[in-house]
Amino acid sequence: MDAFKLLTRSTKFKTGSSLSSTLPSKGKAENPQLFRDSQTELLEASTLGKKRKRIPAAGDSDSEDGDAAELDFFGSGKKSTTAGASSKKEQEGPVDAKDGSDSEDDESMDEVQRRTILNSHKIKVTDMRDFEEVQPAQPQAQNEESTKKKKKRKQQKEEPVQALTKKEQKKARRLFPQPLVSFKELRSKYKISRRLAENIAEQGFTVPTEVQLGSLPLLLGDRSLSQKSGTEESIEPDLLTVAPTGSGKTLSFMIPVINKIVRHHHAQSEERGIFAVVVAPTKELASQIVNEGRKLAVGTGVKITLMKKGMRVVDRHDDDEKDVLDEDDSGSSESEDDEKTAETTSKAQAPVTKSDIIVTTPLLLVNSLSANKTKPMGTMPLVRNLVLDEADVLLDPLFREQTLDIWRACTHPELRASLWSATMGSSVEDFAKSTIKERKEASSQTKSYPLLRLVVGLKDSAIPNIKHKLIYAATEQGKLLGLRQLLHPAAASATDVRLRPPFLIFTQTIPRAVALHSELRYDIPPEAGGSSRIAVLHSDLSDGQRSDIMKQFRKGEIWILVTTDLLARGVDFRGINGVVNYDIPNSAAVYVHRVGRTGRAGREGGIAVTYYTKEDIPYVKSIANVIDVSEKLRGTSEEKSVQKWLLDALPDLTKKNKQELKRHGVKARQTPKGDKDDNKDKKSRISTKSGYERRMENKKRDLIAASRNRKSQPQPGADADSDDGWAGLQD
Repeated sequence: MDAFKLLTRSTKFKTGSSLSSTLPSKGKAENPQLFRDSQTELLEASTLGKKRKRIPAAGDSDSEDGDAAELDFFGSGKKSTTAGASSKKEQEGPVDAKDGSDSEDDESMDEVQRRTILNSHKIKVTDMRDFEEVQPAQPQAQNEESTKKKKKRKQQKEEPVQALTKKEQKKARRLFPQPLVSFKELRSKYKISRRLAENIAEQGFTVPTEVQLGSLPLLLGDRSLSQKSGTEESIEPDLLTVAPTGSGKTLSFMIPVINKIVRHHHAQSEERGIFAVVVAPTKELASQIVNEGRKLAVGTGVKITLMKKGMRVVDRHDDDEKDVLDEDDSGSSESEDDEKTAETTSKAQAPVTKSDIIVTTPLLLVNSLSANKTKPMGTMPLVRNLVLDEADVLLDPLFREQTLDIWRACTHPELRASLWSATMGSSVEDFAKSTIKERKEASSQTKSYPLLRLVVGLKDSAIPNIKHKLIYAATEQGKLLGLRQLLHPAAASATDVRLRPPFLIFTQTIPRAVALHSELRYDIPPEAGGSSRIAVLHSDLSDGQRSDIMKQFRKGEIWILVTTDLLARGVDFRGINGVVNYDIPNSAAVYVHRVGRTGRAGREGGIAVTYYTKEDIPYVKSIANVIDVSEKLRGTSEEKSVQKWLLDALPDLTKKNKQELKRHGVKARQTPKGDKDDNKDKKSRISTKSGYERRMENKKRDLIAASRNRKSQPQPGADADSDDGWAGLQD
């Protein structure tokens, strides 16, 4: 009888079922969108089809308006039909201003269409400002009748107006901006750089994901937002974005930033410097953002640089080093002076980075701005865009002060901040609002912009296109046995879990990741590559080792990667077939990010396996709730992995225990410090050896150590005999 079958309580196993043919490693998804329906697809197709139908219509007076949308934006010029339509336009005569305004309105959707598309894609845009600020500004020229009516109403109503309820305020804050149906609209409607549009097309991006559908029009200046605020100019807001993992957030914030810098270069070619800063919590994520950004910036003249140690980003005008040099000149020879000046100038006057966009981790940039905390923080006066990727981590207590220092160092009055993550609590929103308010109070020149929040799907939920498996393994030995069954497909007949490499294994601590790697490194047979197919990645490794492992994993040379939460956020592995949570995550947000390494960009077939033991039972409910919500969004008729009786039986966790779990993880698996007693460490040990074998090994080890100690310490009786004998020989 299979012991793992008893531990997992598996039932209704279907024999003879082959491995799933839909694997994330098979290639691109047909449609990267997570939420869509047939009605919305028809509506989106009709909005594009209307413009195409107007082109061949000879008698249509609005045909020239349709031709404007059929420009060959990714080629050399206009199509032949466009030239014909322009000649007819000249023959017919000039178009009235009223007709021209109608043609512009035809190109954009009305509010009902916008509402339908955004709701079907589960996109919710909310104005985060106070309710008084949300009210649209009235135009300066008002009708006399409307002003008289308002005065009469004020005179008649002596009592104050009753405040709106919370539900009414939420409704008033809702916005329905213009959605981006196709990437071709970036050029036709929003006039982005031609070279940037060509780079987007060359990478094969045609259908935007939900976060791109909602955020790109906002960041490129949506006119519907400017009309609601009472201005004619397009407005780029400060933006908080909560979107599922793998939904294309990097593309969403890099396209507007690159396009803005290209426009600035054309307008003011002489002013050069750092115009945008992108902050990420890990080096792996920062390197990935740089690689994706450089693909978009090819041929645009925009330079993107990855921040490294010792790099200078600001030009300081400090006279401290000059004073030191003057004091040294008074008491030293000319040759010594030349050597000292060369050394100090090489250190102090290292060239400032000539880049348009800097991608960095918080500590590297703070150390560069403050000269390793030896001088006051420098400022970056040219920065117009600050992007915080994985903002909930960057504003966590671990990185909060560093991130806020970077935010305050960006002193340009037209600075826009955008925060991006798959999980974002209310504390992050409060920090963003308070920081923006501080900037306005600190300087009267700071301009005010709308603060919007864009949420895709359900907030803080896992993506619905992956399968979740929550497996009870009872003990550490049970988890290791279950993991070995995933490595050997023939032994996996006890469960319905089908997981094929490549996949990630997450552990709670670095020592546990190293121990698990050493335990599994010989499980892959030599004919399949042996120990070279499995590796471990954690923050104690050097930068070179980490980058080499990442390259080998992306190339397919490494099949299984054991890691910590270092790779839980932002890193994009497009061919990952699954994720194994060997140790239960510290929070529901960590679970969302861990399992988000698979099933990215709408790919089906990803599997997330989570093992839990007896010690983990108090901490499982938050993860079980996330899985339950994800399965409801998926809407399949398959048997749920988390039953209702299990959700009711699992205990609730107090707020204090949640904070303790988030900081330190499960106590049973914390790295022991000081006293390394075998009994205290046995619960967190990763090994298949029995207690008897381990006791015999420890006993043998102790005997060997005692024997060595006896040999190293001379016996007192033997020393006395040897002294007497030696003395006798001398006599």
